Amino acid sequence: MKILSIIAMAIAMDSVALDSVIARVDSLVAPVDSVVVKADSVAKDTAKGFVFTTIDSVPITSVKDQFKSGTCWAFSGLGFFEAELLRMGQSEIDLSEMYVVSKTMMDRAQYCVRMYGDVKFAGGGSAYDVLYCLDNYGFVPQYKMPGIQYGTTKADTLPVHQELDALMGGYVKALTTSGIKRLTPVWTKGFQSLLDTYLGQCPDTFTIDGELYSPKTYAESLGLDASHYVSLTSFTHHPFYSKFAVEVPDNWRLGMSYNLPLDEMMEVVDFAIANGYTMVWAADVSEEGFSRKGIGQIPEEESVDVTGSDMAKWLGLTSTEKKKKLTAKPLPEKVITQELRQQGFDNWETTDDHGMVIFGIAKDQNGKKYYMVKNSWGTVKSDYKGIWYVTEAFVRYKTINLLINKNAIPEPTKRKLGIH
Repeated sequence: MKILSIIAMAIAMDSVALDSVIARVDSLVAPVDSVVVKADSVAKDTAKGFVFTTIDSVPITSVKDQFKSGTCWAFSGLGFFEAELLRMGQSEIDLSEMYVVSKTMMDRAQYCVRMYGDVKFAGGGSAYDVLYCLDNYGFVPQYKMPGIQYGTTKADTLPVHQELDALMGGYVKALTTSGIKRLTPVWTKGFQSLLDTYLGQCPDTFTIDGELYSPKTYAESLGLDASHYVSLTSFTHHPFYSKFAVEVPDNWRLGMSYNLPLDEMMEVVDFAIANGYTMVWAADVSEEGFSRKGIGQIPEEESVDVTGSDMAKWLGLTSTEKKKKLTAKPLPEKVITQELRQQGFDNWETTDDHGMVIFGIAKDQNGKKYYMVKNSWGTVKSDYKGIWYVTEAFVRYKTINLLINKNAIPEPTKRKLGIH
């Protein structure tokens, strides 16, 4: 009763008096004091980290794990098309990444050989490779080509491509640097045998519910049409509203992207999400502000408390230690302009590292905007079960290109680009 009377006295008091009353209540009830202290501690800890609220999100399929392979381009591209199928009203479908990888690596090897080895061969690729596969080869369900499953451990059932990448690279190098004057017509069979051994054989036909499909007819039965999809980017070394092939090594097919001013490209991203569309996001994730835990931001290093003697400690930190500090909580970020973005691309600070799927928008406890991104690094090591939260500044700065349904682009922008 005494506590209630004290609280009643505070109703008409100002905030200073109210604080005094609360202190008196705390002194009367020890258990309450311990709870309040614990709550304050949690709030302070939360303020140091991230608290996200989803503003808008588009349905996606489950997070996959590319494990020890450089096949993010296949996982992100197929993750995007799986989300497209959900948007089109179909049930969740798991498409085979290794089918796309096999088709793409054979094409890349042939291209490299035709160029006498004067272009790079690697196990990487781009979202355009997935789109090309859809248009030329079709798709296969995951269970019809799951990749080689040669054991029971994680390393035996998920992609591990170090051997395959080494053998493919060595095979192509041997053909193009050993002074061979005339190639036999069977070198492609030898290369395909490598792919078949490590990835499994690509099925020519398969049956689903009593219906016989080829990969092409299967993709057609899903309602997927490659002509519905375009790539967008934003750089000043080509005219805006024109098309060009973004100059990165894994764009070896020279897939074309429409060039938009940066602000307009970001408007497309927001418009797409608001209208139920996802997109493939090819980006540079080598920044110290991109963590393995699920955060991407472009902090000003000045925002980290490194005054006085702390500066020497900061300069002495490893890249991993700096990354941890730069992704531990929301920090003030650089202002990303078109010029800064271009500079990062031209001086090789922005590189074509990774492919993911943007599918939503969230805000942190301070109201800052983030894009929700589906990654392909599994669900165990990240704080958000395979989902990344990436700031608007990061997307503005580090986007290489976006693969998107052309109907996800606002009509005024489509008209400028001549997209019908």
